[in-house]
Amino acid sequence: MSGTLNKVMLIGHLGDEVKIHYFEGGNCIARFPLATNETYTNRQTGEKVTNTDWHNIVVRNKAAEICEKYLGKGDKIYVEGRLKNRQWQGEDGQTRYTTEVHVQEFTFLSTKSESAAHAQGNPQQEAPQGNAPTAPTSGPKETVPPVEPEQDDDLPF
Repeated sequence: MSGTLNKVMLIGHLGDEVKIHYFEGGNCIARFPLATNETYTNRQTGEKVTNTDWHNIVVRNKAAEICEKYLGKGDKIYVEGRLKNRQWQGEDGQTRYTTEVHVQEFTFLSTKSESAAHAQGNPQQEAPQGNAPTAPTSGPKETVPPVEPEQDDDLPF
C-alpha cells in the first residue's frame, strides 16, 4: 500500500462544556475534552477496573456552532476525524506539545435535554426528535437530519 491513513473514530462523553472562539472574518473553532472508557475484570482480584482516556477534540466553523448549541458536559458523541500534533510556548517559556482530534464528522448520541431529564430523575422524558443533529464539518449544510434513537444494546465492537 503506497498511501497513508490518519483516521480516528471515538465514542465518548464530554468532560466539560464546549468552548468556542470566534476569529475575524466569521470563522470559529470549538474545543472540548472527550472521555473514553475501557472496563475489564482483574483476573487476580476479580475486581472490575475502569480506565479512562482523555482526548482533545477540535471542531471548526458551522459544526463548532452546532456542537456549542446542542452539546453539554456528560453528553455522548461519536466523532470521526484525524490526529494533529500542535506545539506552543507555555507561560514558563517551555515548548509544550498536544495531540488533538480534528473532527470531520460527528453524531450526537445524547443531547442537553436528554441529560437534563436524566439529571432531574426523569429518564422516561425523551428529547423531541430532530434535536440531535448529525453533520459533516466541511461544506455548507442547511438542514441537519435527526439521529436514530439510541439502542439499549451494546455496540457490536
